[in-house]
Amino acid sequence: MPQRPAPGERYAALNIATAEFARRRRQLMRMAGADAALLVAAAPERMRNADAAWPYRQDSDFHYLTGFPEADAVLALLPGRAHGEAVLFCRERDPAHERWHGEVAGTERAVSHFGLDDAFPIEDIDDILPGMIEGRARVYCHFGREPDFDARLLGWMRRLRQLRGGGVVPKEFVALGHLLHDLRLYKSRGELKLMRQAAGIAAEAHVAAMAAALPGRLEYEVEAELLRVMRSRGAVPAFPPIVAGGVNACTMHYVANRAPLKDGDLLLIDAGAEVDCYASDITRTFPINGRWSREQRALYEVVLAAQQAAIDEVKPGRPFDAAHHAAVQVIAEGLCALGLIKGAADAAIESGAYKTFFPSKTGHWLGLDVHDVGDYRVDGDARLLEPGMVVTVEPGIYVPPDLRGVAERWRGIGIRIEDDVAVSADGHEVLSAAVPREPQALTELLARSG
Repeated sequence: MPQRPAPGERYAALNIATAEFARRRRQLMRMAGADAALLVAAAPERMRNADAAWPYRQDSDFHYLTGFPEADAVLALLPGRAHGEAVLFCRERDPAHERWHGEVAGTERAVSHFGLDDAFPIEDIDDILPGMIEGRARVYCHFGREPDFDARLLGWMRRLRQLRGGGVVPKEFVALGHLLHDLRLYKSRGELKLMRQAAGIAAEAHVAAMAAALPGRLEYEVEAELLRVMRSRGAVPAFPPIVAGGVNACTMHYVANRAPLKDGDLLLIDAGAEVDCYASDITRTFPINGRWSREQRALYEVVLAAQQAAIDEVKPGRPFDAAHHAAVQVIAEGLCALGLIKGAADAAIESGAYKTFFPSKTGHWLGLDVHDVGDYRVDGDARLLEPGMVVTVEPGIYVPPDLRGVAERWRGIGIRIEDDVAVSADGHEVLSAAVPREPQALTELLARSG
């Protein structure tokens, strides 16, 4: 049984070095300019009901710039400030509060452990921060994200006008996301290491869930196995897992997870782990009894071929949407060959007929958020992939259970295969490759676990 952490161990080591956080802050300040101020608030604690709070999860942008894990904090980046450009306002140490709620970092450790240049108690922010942003031309912030912080920011502006008589208040509020989110799109070695870890834990959870997915069990029993593995490895779910048996897999964002698993059905599991705020996102579909029907395997092999064609497009210099176009081509050809769509594949693509079976895109950015930040298009064109970017590749075929014009044996089959793929200097790396996806490999795994 793990030993209880000693006081201060919670802050013993950051998975990302403090030097990297400092480098990110410096780069952001250079982009903003010497006459700017940048303000980022920590995520607030959110109440579930009465006095029970939801598990705390730091704001992704705040984490990216500080690694600081607590609420009630504000980061101020002040290029050129003589006493330090990176200033954190946070909760001060208070033994009475810590007796109920646990240890906090405090201002001293904000500097010594998290590498901030200066730190002040959050209670003093109204008195200190207005003077820090006095005379700055622009304030970069996430205006409109948190109403309480917006109101506080406007209060600081009013305070400046009252104290100084006007003329020194920043004239411009600028959305921070345009600068910051472009930085987050490129993952460092440290970030990729965490994402490999998140993918590895999620892979282990998927394999364990396959062993638990027996006819007669309930979807939430399989979900419980996913969560058990993630938590036992120090991770949390990156999102509520999808455990969709049979026809439920045709609902793209099915989250009820309450139905019984039926002999002869497929089970679609979409689940990812989060490690130190970095996410993975993996989907596998497999037969609950370990044996594919002819129709299930035929559709599965189309999706698998589409995924491989899409993964082959994940490399430097290729447009982000090239993977989607490759997957659509393979899926349209497969559906036409199997008779689910009449006519030729090119006609099915041009008319959009394939969207009845594949209504989604093939992937998204992945990082601190499951659907991570970053523009998909630049100047109207699909963004070109570069080393350090991470995407998911997740084509699927979903045959609606009530679809007319399709033989009944195909109806209600839903299949998705999803992997996490990092763009490397000479191609790509599949971070989630530890989970089998070939139909025969899945059959053998299920036979061993059964």
